[in-house]
Amino acid sequence: MSKGKSKGRGRDSSFTKDNQFYGLRNQGSTSYLNSVLQVLFMTEEFREAVKRHTEGNSNTTHIDRQLSELFDELKKGPAETIGITHKLGIHSVNKQSDAAEHFEKILALTSPEASKIFQGNLVHTTECLKCHNRTCEEGKFWHLPLPLEDSCTQSYSVEKGVAEFFQTCELKGENQLYCNDCSEKWDATIECEMKHHPDILTLLLKRFQFDYHYMSYTKNNCAVDVPYTLEVPQGQIYDLYAFVEHVGSLKSGHYTATVKSQDGRGARWYNFCDLSVEQLNQNLKVDNMKNFLSGSSSPYLLFYRKRKAQVLKRCKHQRPVDQQLYS
Repeated sequence: MSKGKSKGRGRDSSFTKDNQFYGLRNQGSTSYLNSVLQVLFMTEEFREAVKRHTEGNSNTTHIDRQLSELFDELKKGPAETIGITHKLGIHSVNKQSDAAEHFEKILALTSPEASKIFQGNLVHTTECLKCHNRTCEEGKFWHLPLPLEDSCTQSYSVEKGVAEFFQTCELKGENQLYCNDCSEKWDATIECEMKHHPDILTLLLKRFQFDYHYMSYTKNNCAVDVPYTLEVPQGQIYDLYAFVEHVGSLKSGHYTATVKSQDGRGARWYNFCDLSVEQLNQNLKVDNMKNFLSGSSSPYLLFYRKRKAQVLKRCKHQRPVDQQLYS
């Protein structure tokens, strides 16, 4: 697995003491873990919730204590992830694994107060088109999975993919569903609604698929277009603040994280590649940022922060919100 720096995108590696962030040591092939841990560390509301839980629960069985210790180390310098790998039961640190899988494992072991920041609720409503009986199933989610196109002659639109995720699905013919009231299969529709919008919305671009012909996982290298402002059903607006990228194959690939800081330093973006930390060139404007991920085949996990209602209010003399965020 390559541990080198990813290709430069207008990054400025110069630092001062006031704007320094630190990296995580790779234990062998643990970039999949380092990337999501950096996103969690840079998510201020999550970091503070973990700290509160640890201070109030000295004998907690959650992973908050290990996370809090790691975050404290990261504030001072490069840090080790040994405590995290032990808590997660990772025995082979030289084996490449999946960042999305371990992101969910961490959240599942985190205290409810901290994990709820990333947790949303979906309601799936099924309606029989014969008797119009409706049944609802509600469930929690850590991320929305977006299946990429099988044939990628053009870039996959994340915005379109989210819209399709919430479209009403019609089940007819061989796909009919059994209706208990009708006691037979009949045409039906399934509608998906986001009942609770999480503070942080995570999108998973499903790049890894199991190939039954070769009996192994293959990677879909489809290029994607990633919006910096995303509107989901019920009109909730989200803004991109972090993303995890993957290059290479599942067994010999490498993960990196790029995150926007929240500590009053302005709209500064940082790339984390294990121990290497680079600041994005501060001269990048909104138009350049929109092209930052356009047509890229490496984005894997996308993290969006829910926009507060007051941010949407704008007088007629203000610039558009996108330009305020990235200029």
